[in-house]
Amino acid sequence: MRAGRVTGAEHEGQYEGGDGVTHAHGEQGDGDDVSGHEGSTTGNRPSTGTGSSTGARTSASTGSGARTPTSTGTTPSTGPRVDISELVRTRTRHPEAIAEAAARRVRRPLLNDAGRLMIVAADHPARGALGVGDRKFAMANRAELLERLCLALSRPGVDGVLATADILDDLLLLGALDGKVVMGSMNRGGLQGASFELDDRFTGHRAQDIERLRFDAGKLLLRIDYDDPGSLTTLESTARAIDDMAARQLPLFVEPFISRRTDEGKLRNDLSAEAVIKSIAISSGLGGTSAYTWLKLPVTENPDDMAQVMETSTLPAVLLGGEVGDDQDGAYEKWRGALQLPTVRGLVVGRSLLYPPDGDVAAAVDTAVGLL
Repeated sequence: MRAGRVTGAEHEGQYEGGDGVTHAHGEQGDGDDVSGHEGSTTGNRPSTGTGSSTGARTSASTGSGARTPTSTGTTPSTGPRVDISELVRTRTRHPEAIAEAAARRVRRPLLNDAGRLMIVAADHPARGALGVGDRKFAMANRAELLERLCLALSRPGVDGVLATADILDDLLLLGALDGKVVMGSMNRGGLQGASFELDDRFTGHRAQDIERLRFDAGKLLLRIDYDDPGSLTTLESTARAIDDMAARQLPLFVEPFISRRTDEGKLRNDLSAEAVIKSIAISSGLGGTSAYTWLKLPVTENPDDMAQVMETSTLPAVLLGGEVGDDQDGAYEKWRGALQLPTVRGLVVGRSLLYPPDGDVAAAVDTAVGLL
């Protein structure tokens, strides 16, 4: 068995060789949908807004002789268009081009000059969480998702992206990650709606992968269900992942929740002030050092509770997006207030910016950036 991978015969929760972890609870909706509801959106492709660029390169040669896949230009109604045929051609003939693109990627500090962070999240599909509003498979259209991501990344003030390997590989090939913060998603095993959803194993990036690819940070989910005996192994494996990232001096964004199942068996995250305070206290104390630990947190049910909630820890934090719904202005206002608190350093938001109710990705992203 290769180091860092756990076979079916291994005990759940074992963290081997500092390379991989298993059995950590996932999240309902990956933070962008903390209540479990999908919200709503239009079926339009992303609007470009004004003055946008694609963020993707034109065709170029890689070290292997492969052509870099291109964004094929923009139109006022669709934004950047991704050439899927070129991506597939590169993946088929020159798979090494992904590692080469990672090796030459221009890096930047984690925080901008103002000490703030604006990250677009897109790690939902790997957990089978594809729906947005009444579109059950909205995120299943990879070309459209990449177009929306390239548009979001091209907007002024957007610092980077959080995603799984498949999406980050595509963005590397498109040249969309130069000068951006790149965060690898680590645990995606808790498939949405599955009987084993809380067994959210670390099936994504390992610490060694994030280091090898020269990415800038990792993210993991920590859902704690007091009625689930697997929560103890969840805590232990999360602590070992924190240690492994810290050993490489890589930031790790931990997204904690106190979670419960409804009578119908659906998983719900508790966003009361009491529950969020407990989740912060528990996650802040994990591992042998907290030097490289960040928190990725929801705004509480009552936004006025956030000042008290954020007194629980001195760890830097970012706010997650919240439910995708029609009241986009309400979401902005919740973020605006919490962003004034001293430990809150930014936003990590996904579907509510990539699939806004009015379909205007550029405007949604620009408004979120303005809050910082």
